[in-house]
Amino acid sequence: MTDAQETAADTSLRTTGGAPPDDVAPAPIPLLEPREGIPPVVASDDALSQVIAAFAAGTGPVAVDAERASGYRYGQRAYLVQLRREGAGSALIDPVGCPDLSRLGEVLHGSEWILHAATQDLPCLREIGMTPTGLFDTELAGRLAGFPRVGLGAMVESVLGYSLEKGHSAVDWSTRPLPEPWLRYAALDVELLIDLRDSLEKELDRQGKLEWAREEFDAIAAAPPAPPRKDPWRRTSGMHKLRRRRQLAVVRELWTARDQVARRRDLSPGKVLSDAAIVEAALALPANAHALTALPGFGHRMGRRQLEQWQAAVDRAKALPDSELPQPGQAVAGPPPPRAWADKDPAAAARLAAARAAVSELAERLHMPQENVITPDTVRRVCWEPPGSATPDAIEAALIGYGARHWQIELVTPLLARAFSSKA
Repeated sequence: MTDAQETAADTSLRTTGGAPPDDVAPAPIPLLEPREGIPPVVASDDALSQVIAAFAAGTGPVAVDAERASGYRYGQRAYLVQLRREGAGSALIDPVGCPDLSRLGEVLHGSEWILHAATQDLPCLREIGMTPTGLFDTELAGRLAGFPRVGLGAMVESVLGYSLEKGHSAVDWSTRPLPEPWLRYAALDVELLIDLRDSLEKELDRQGKLEWAREEFDAIAAAPPAPPRKDPWRRTSGMHKLRRRRQLAVVRELWTARDQVARRRDLSPGKVLSDAAIVEAALALPANAHALTALPGFGHRMGRRQLEQWQAAVDRAKALPDSELPQPGQAVAGPPPPRAWADKDPAAAARLAAARAAVSELAERLHMPQENVITPDTVRRVCWEPPGSATPDAIEAALIGYGARHWQIELVTPLLARAFSSKA
């Protein structure tokens, strides 16, 4: 870290919760160029072998980032992977030209990976053969340390005193060749991750939260891939407008047809057909392709074949027998929405209110978001179906069953025990 970085970090980290007051924060220094310049894009096996050798010879943790083409391409695959390590410098790897990075993953096995918002990048990294055995998540570290803004740019600015240009975060990273300004932006995203990690580790240690953070990081690294979402069509935006099962069937058929087209054409589903158009068709139940054309999202610029395939999906839904129509609500595991608790189980509603108040007060004292102290879903589940005896040991066992971390259990168990006893 440079002298300027150390000065800026010391200024910011002396303040409560890790965030500097606005009236004393020094003006951030624009970070315009990577230290060693923009590295060449690695897109061949020979170039990848050189990067692997360099990172195998490097030391210390590895800064890792990935760029996707969300909103442009189907799925969440990585279109650029950025890395940086002491002794190896920075690398930009094109997963289109090098789709298998398992050899790189192997040489980094056992090293700590530094990522910002790790859960966003780990799935696409796993697809190309890169899975960390240990990590440090700078975004989560910022949450635990009490920073009010935890985006990478905000964290680099408040902790290290540098400003990052973030104008290319939502571009189409599947573009080839990638423009030089995009590559500069990508290289800068890992330029200071190691420095940021080191400063945040010191701040977490100062606040007595470092072991908590390590538990969280270990849990993220050990978490299995998320299972496929059940009935993903139910997440179509605007579904609340629909009241009839036949309309839900239209959404399901159109969503499925759109997904097949998007997958085949490697396009974001929203670029094939918008959610709003799907809902309009479900509301109108058009009789034919001509009627479909009159609906928003199905204009005359849409080709005849496209209109016919969407109308065919509508017709399939209209022809379904009642027994095959989807139910209006998706079965949800766990307790009902809290707004219904007062009528269904007043005692549970009272437990939840007391527990929420206690967790909120604890989160405020710790300068942390409530959801990081304990997930709201865990609190709801324990309050809806409390252990029979409601003793600290029984509550602790319930929290373990819901996946709470050891540090969370230590902090929250006494709060829940008091909340339950006061509302018994």
